Amino acid sequence: MTSGNTSPSLANALADGTVVLDGGMSNQLESAGHDLSDELWSARLLAEQPDAVAEAHLAYFLAGADVAITASYQATFEGFARRGIGHDEAARLLARSVDLARTAARRALDAGVARPLWVAASVGPYGAMLADGAEYRGRYGLSVDELERFHRPRMEVLAGAGPDVLALETVPDADEGVALLRAMRGLGVPAWLSYTVDGTHTRAGQPLEEAFALAAEVDEVIAVGVNCCAPQDVGPATEIAARVTGKPVVVYPNSGEAWDAEARAWTGRSRFATEQVKAWRNAGARLIGGCCRVGPEAIASIRQGLAAI
Repeated sequence: MTSGNTSPSLANALADGTVVLDGGMSNQLESAGHDLSDELWSARLLAEQPDAVAEAHLAYFLAGADVAITASYQATFEGFARRGIGHDEAARLLARSVDLARTAARRALDAGVARPLWVAASVGPYGAMLADGAEYRGRYGLSVDELERFHRPRMEVLAGAGPDVLALETVPDADEGVALLRAMRGLGVPAWLSYTVDGTHTRAGQPLEEAFALAAEVDEVIAVGVNCCAPQDVGPATEIAARVTGKPVVVYPNSGEAWDAEARAWTGRSRFATEQVKAWRNAGARLIGGCCRVGPEAIASIRQGLAAI
């Protein structure tokens, strides 16, 4: 769980079996009564109500998650600056996101959880900072070098806070995947790379074979896969990721509902069914959880389903 204890590394755990991820941070916070109608989304609570973030992580650990993904997805120096938060305070809040997940892990152990627990520091895409749904489109008009310069400073802060892994997540564009892989060089923390997809292509339209291949020879990347996509897209993407990279596959789809960026609301119906987990596992998925609109009850069902395989 933390540096210095006897828990296995996450990479070793993946070599031995399947690890359960948490579910959506935002829906868990909203279910507890917190208003997230803000450009900073859940990252706002890092400053205003940090214990609410720790409680959300704890709910997932108690439900059966092995990994907590931090509330730093939408936390950026640029986004905080728009709220009048300076660089040093923004760096403190980024580091706090890791500390809060660690706090939740300690509380879970105190509550009787007896399995290894890990913390993944969320590194959301450039589009998350824009808060206009661009993470579901990609193609921001920025070069790979510009995207690398955007991502590297906060990745340095998050890595310095001591997570077990960096979650390079909800990446809509293979070009941004290149930038993120460059930005993680020399940080000393492993990572997973997960795209948000439409069928067998990234949201920007690149074939997943090409997008996943970027990470195939990067030793620091311990898993590749997809997240915040429709559940029905997970199976084909898992097969491609496993075949192209030979690495463990990470999957955590959303509920299948659609995000209306203008209304800042989810529409449609949930299509997330834990019965799908066995097929994902058989296709090569080794890190399995949920993203937006997938809560602790579903994570508990995933854990139960995996135990029966």
